[in-house]
Formats: sequence, C-alpha cells, structure tokens
Amino acid sequence: MRRRAFTSSVLATLTAPLAAPALAQAWPAKPLHMVIPYPPGGPSDVSTRIVMERAGQILGQGVLFDNKAGASGMIGAEYVKNQPVDTYTFLTTTTAMVCITRHLQPIPFDPEKDFIPVSRMSTSWGAFAVHPSVPAKTVAEFVAYAKANPGKINFGSAGLATITHLFGEMLNLEAGIQMVHVPYRGSAPATNALLAGEVQVQFDQLTLPHIKAGKVRGLAMLAEVRHPDFPDIPTLREQGYGKDGGDSWFGVLAPAGTPPAVVTKLDQAIAAALRAPDIMAKVHNGGMRVTYLNPADFKERIAVENKSFGEIIRKGNIKLT
Repeated sequence: MRRRAFTSSVLATLTAPLAAPALAQAWPAKPLHMVIPYPPGGPSDVSTRIVMERAGQILGQGVLFDNKAGASGMIGAEYVKNQPVDTYTFLTTTTAMVCITRHLQPIPFDPEKDFIPVSRMSTSWGAFAVHPSVPAKTVAEFVAYAKANPGKINFGSAGLATITHLFGEMLNLEAGIQMVHVPYRGSAPATNALLAGEVQVQFDQLTLPHIKAGKVRGLAMLAEVRHPDFPDIPTLREQGYGKDGGDSWFGVLAPAGTPPAVVTKLDQAIAAALRAPDIMAKVHNGGMRVTYLNPADFKERIAVENKSFGEIIRKGNIKLT
C-alpha cells in the first residue's frame, strides 16, 4: 500500500511540470465565452468585441459575446463568478466594477479572490471642458477663478459616483476648490447641459467633438498622454493635478481557478491583437486608446486605482443616495 502511494506520488511529481505546457498547447479547443456585463454599444462592449474577435482568430477559435447587463456590471460579474471553471468563460471588466462600486455598496463578489486579471485592453479618452462663459484658458486660471467663486461653479456628470463625477471631486480635493456636483442620467444629458450653460464644467469623453467644434473649451485631457487629435491641450497631470485619480479602462478577467497556462495564452493573444495597426485604429475610432497591461501589471493597476478612488470617495463623502 505504501509502495503504491509512493509510486503515485513520484509519478505525480514527474508529470506535474508537463501539465501546464500540455494544457497550453491543447487550449482552446472550442469557442471562448466572453461575458460583457454592460449593454451593447457602450465603450466596454465595443472595446471587447474589437479586441477579442481578433484574439480569438489568433487562437484559432471563435468568440461568443454574451451581454449580461444590469446593476452597474454586477449581474454579469456574479454570473461568471458562479459558473464552474471551464477555462472558456471570461469577463469584461471596467474601472468602476473593481475600483469604484465596491466603496459605495456591497457587491456580490470579491475582486481579488474571485477573479484573475488577464489583460487591460484600452482606456477611454476624457476631457475637462468648460462653458465659454468661464474666463479660463488653463487649469491654473480655472482654479484661481473657482477659488474666487466658491460654490458658484457647477459641474455635470453622468450620475452619482460615476467616474465623470469622481474626476470633479478629485479636482475639488486636490485644488482646494468648491465646485457643485449636478448629476444627470448619463453623459449625453450632462453634455447638453454644458452646451446650454446650465452647468459650467464637465469631465467626459462626450465633450471632445464640441471642443473640436469650438462650442466648449478644453482645458485638459484626462489621460496619461495628450490626445493625437488635440495636441495643444495638455493633460491634467501636466498641469499639476489628477495625480490621485485613475482612468476609465476596459480589461479582461478570468474566474479564480483558471490555470495560469490559459491566462498566459489568452493574454498573449490579446497583446498580439492590440499590436495590430488595424485594431489600434478601430480602438481609436471607438473613442479609446490602446493601453495594454499584462496580468501582473494589470493586477497592480487595479490595486492602485482601487486605493485612489476609495480615498476620493471617502474624503469627498460620496454616497449613492
């Protein structure tokens, strides 16, 4: 009996190093199931479909896209968490899902325990824009104007505790100013309010075409780099602010228990897709930029932004009601 146990143990030890390479070679043997926890047509949906369709081609398999929207992404995330680990089911994730919502309400999963970061794919462009009535052409001028007019400047957002709200609260905290938050039901009505002068400020991607048309003034890009279509508008960080915030990015998670060999192979396919010039162009045309991160770097980025957004929410006393 002891000899049998000893022999089985030795065989397991000898064959263990072969398991990962063998799995990596065999996987995938069928289409991938990509759960997108947001409605069709939004930036998370567009980014996922552009990148994962090409990643599937690189892997030699198709991809089934499955929109399970609702509860700010929580319905789709909980669905994937509760599925048996089959190495084929993956989840689109966003900054809000793993770095923001958890600080505002209970969520039905633990981002660190229930999922494994695979890759960050892309990040939305965003702009800090003001109505022409605001006499500021730089962030420094705006901060001086806001300090001289505490409580008299309104900024619109896509809703309570959205990233478009948190950017405004971040600037309030960092610059020591007192802009008043006005939440709307989405970015489009907030942008309409900015154009009409109902609010004087907005932090949102939807301001970009209106900046280009000269209807509003862009003071800063909410990004790590300048937008190629607006090279004269510096980033918020270039102007001394935005150090404590993050970005609105989109990535892929695997359920906990997914073998490392599968995570690595999928990550490599996503990275290869994002290097393709036509994919980069499609991502750009979709209002985003390629900001690939590998599993380790993506995990670190999630931890950093989870902490920074948590601090903004705590210091700004932000609540959903």
